Amino acid sequence: MTTAMGDAGATLAIRGRLLWFDADPADAGEAASVRFVEDGLVVIEKGMIREVGEAPAMVRRLSPSIPVVDHRPYLVMPGFIDPHLHLPQTQVIASYGTELMEWLQKYTFPEESRYGDREVADIATRFLLDTLAANGTTTASVYCTSHPASVAAFFSEAERRNLRMVAGKVMMDRNAPEALLDTPESGYEQSKALIAEWHGRGRLEYAITPRFAPTSTEAQLQAAGALATEYPDLPIQTHLSENHAEIAYVAEAFPWSKDYTEVYERYGLVRRRALFGHCLHLMERERAALSAGGATAVFCPTSNLFLGSGLFDRAAMRAAGIAVGLATDIGGGTSYSMLTTAAEAYKVLALKGQRLPAFEAFHMLTAGNAAAMGLEDRIGRIAPGLEADLVVLDTGATEPLRRRVERVDTLAEELFALMILGDERTIVATYATGLRIHDRSAQFRRSLPARQESVPLQSPRQPGGADQ
Repeated sequence: MTTAMGDAGATLAIRGRLLWFDADPADAGEAASVRFVEDGLVVIEKGMIREVGEAPAMVRRLSPSIPVVDHRPYLVMPGFIDPHLHLPQTQVIASYGTELMEWLQKYTFPEESRYGDREVADIATRFLLDTLAANGTTTASVYCTSHPASVAAFFSEAERRNLRMVAGKVMMDRNAPEALLDTPESGYEQSKALIAEWHGRGRLEYAITPRFAPTSTEAQLQAAGALATEYPDLPIQTHLSENHAEIAYVAEAFPWSKDYTEVYERYGLVRRRALFGHCLHLMERERAALSAGGATAVFCPTSNLFLGSGLFDRAAMRAAGIAVGLATDIGGGTSYSMLTTAAEAYKVLALKGQRLPAFEAFHMLTAGNAAAMGLEDRIGRIAPGLEADLVVLDTGATEPLRRRVERVDTLAEELFALMILGDERTIVATYATGLRIHDRSAQFRRSLPARQESVPLQSPRQPGGADQ
């Protein structure tokens, strides 16, 4: 199990090639958005970023009592953010041969039925949080099961590690095994009790979590809407328009609705900080509704490909003014790595005749996903006053990646190679509030050639350039 290394109240500095984004490169352009410091220093005090700048000048005036962790020549970025995944699906990932609705019934619901057992949920939580840290992910929006014990297990461990996490108890009162069903009343009361116990505790936030319209009656959606009214600042997470059979079922179950999105609109669930997973087959009216409500569409490429659900239309979302997040969707998704997720997003969009340049992709993994979750004032950039969640990346971690990077000329090309060829092996270290929660040298020393830990990478200096 990964344990945090260091003192949460200590002051320290981290040195490396700093990269973050002050704006979306797709909107503001490279010059106004990309922030790159070839030899930079981040000073962290009490878990917060105190100062950022050029290392040579800062080190000269830094107090000798402040330790400097030197990660040169590696990249140091804000920790990756994953706005959609499922705690109980770590043992159904890579289950063969079904589409969404059958996949839920055959694999997912039987597995989730085990999570009334607190020990099962505890073990899964430790595995998930260890694995996210090993992949450079420091924040996620997490679906627990309908059992309050699963939420308590997740939040307890996340609090112990001082992680910024969002999670909620799934509300579902139909179309699932009896062991998973709540009622409109119990779903409401259990959610409210969990909000009172966990929301705002440490770095934790509770998400109102109706699983999706097919597993909630109108009475339960009304109860979820009541929670949304009572707690107007809480995140909401659910699924929308993932699969054609799902959409057909919603049309039959809610015959009064114009479309799938209107079901959520009626109950006040389309608003800022509402995270709608998938959004693959939306009509123009639905996109307009999500935009007007300030909601987020969450792109889950590996899941959409694995379950054969469809191809996400990022250009249509952007044209409608909808915030877009990028997520793993474990365990319909097939990788815990946000790098792999971005690589698959590139391929999905290529099939749609769209492009995902490296700067835009890495913005999505950091500042973009922070904004999509309504957390842009806390995480997602390397800036004074923000929480010190960071990931350290080695763009020469594997021989194929090292060989490719030897021939790149720009930072954009280096990042694109990292996105396409990278995985958890590129993660040198992960920090949460300045504490090291993952260390590659401890985890992977036996499997990595020694020179990958010791030989400096001759990295390109220029931030510009095309992804080719």
